[in-house]
Amino acid sequence: MNNSLGQLRVLVVDDEPSIRTAIVATLEAAGAKVVAVSSGAGAAEACRRNAFDVAVMDVRIGEDDGIELLANLLVEAPWLKVIMITAFATFDMAVQAIQRGAYNFLPKPFTPEQLRVIVGQAGRRRNLEQRLDNREIADLTVDFTSDDPAMAGVIQLAHQVAATDANVLICGETGTGKTELAKAIHHWSPRATRPFSVVACPSLSAELLESELFGHRKGAFTHAIRDNPGRVATSDGGTILLDEIGDLPLALQPKLLRFIQNREYERIGDPVTRKADVRIIAATNIALEEAVKAGRFREDLLYRLNVIQLDLPPLRARPGDAVAIANRLLMQLGQAAQKPRLEFSQAASERIRQFDWPGNIRELRNVIERAVILGKGTVIGPELLRLDSKTPAGEQTGLGSHVPIEKIEELHIRGVLASTASLDEAAAILGLDSVTLWRRRKKYGIE
Repeated sequence: MNNSLGQLRVLVVDDEPSIRTAIVATLEAAGAKVVAVSSGAGAAEACRRNAFDVAVMDVRIGEDDGIELLANLLVEAPWLKVIMITAFATFDMAVQAIQRGAYNFLPKPFTPEQLRVIVGQAGRRRNLEQRLDNREIADLTVDFTSDDPAMAGVIQLAHQVAATDANVLICGETGTGKTELAKAIHHWSPRATRPFSVVACPSLSAELLESELFGHRKGAFTHAIRDNPGRVATSDGGTILLDEIGDLPLALQPKLLRFIQNREYERIGDPVTRKADVRIIAATNIALEEAVKAGRFREDLLYRLNVIQLDLPPLRARPGDAVAIANRLLMQLGQAAQKPRLEFSQAASERIRQFDWPGNIRELRNVIERAVILGKGTVIGPELLRLDSKTPAGEQTGLGSHVPIEKIEELHIRGVLASTASLDEAAAILGLDSVTLWRRRKKYGIE
């Protein structure tokens, strides 16, 4: 069998049975997964229930205008590559179709080879767009290795589970690399050429989070000024990371549970039940078992998410990794800053190894990025890391420790700044206004 079209998902829309059958036979023989319908209503219904990469559609489908249907289908699936076909092709008609969003135009009669070629081109265009959407993933996961036994075990298990469709729960402190590990799992999986999306559960209200995940119809709620297909639809065939799943609103948890169980969902304001093939990876920095006991998280949802649990150790528990990760980050950040020959001095490497890193890899990256920007030569010394006022690993600075209270405050502020995305977020967590936080940063020399 010729598999030149791989697993491309194609919708065929034509009201002539003989032509429809011939198109389906040609595309299926080339390896495509094909759904065929004979009407505009059937096409709209198929697009609501399935995600397609390419559509092959007649300009005239019974009484339906294919050009109008084209616009409607692209509302449902903006990524769809639509090839218009007709026995009465004109230049003006072709221009109109392209202007309305068609990928290409194929006049009848056409040969099976012509059809395979043009559908293959559309499929490669769709695949390229998906690879561009995922362009950061391969770069982040090339060196996802560790010499630490505990971390090496996590990576080995991640490789094993990547080959399956099992749901994964990644646990670890803020900044330990949960998102990067999720990207690596996707990159190592058979879904690697399909989309990878991240949905941050704490960042939106329950209604907006549901819309972000499952989509909405125009007018479904205030400010819903256009249709939104949602991340589930746009990630069909790929992977979604639900970041900080412990903050998922209770009202949305049954809908997520249903999707995980049946792969079915509805958009807000639209009663049509849809299906999507999406792998779910969840990440959390809290103990979800405690959230279940407190009534903030459904136990049945936890069981569904936690098929495989990966526990990322904090950076302070694997000091050897800190140096290796720092060297990789220095190379990446140096190249981005057009300083490709940077290296750490022996003293700087030792300081990195000894430091406690309360903000984990995120804090390490921030420190190195600052050093790259401020450095003048090719060697990054400990003075550029500015870790002298921080606490080396093993030095006790918790509550009740024999250190000044200002040291506790400084370390707490540093840790919160390293583990948050913005100064406003850090100020809210610390219970300070932005001016006071600025003064404390200046007092302790925090960049």
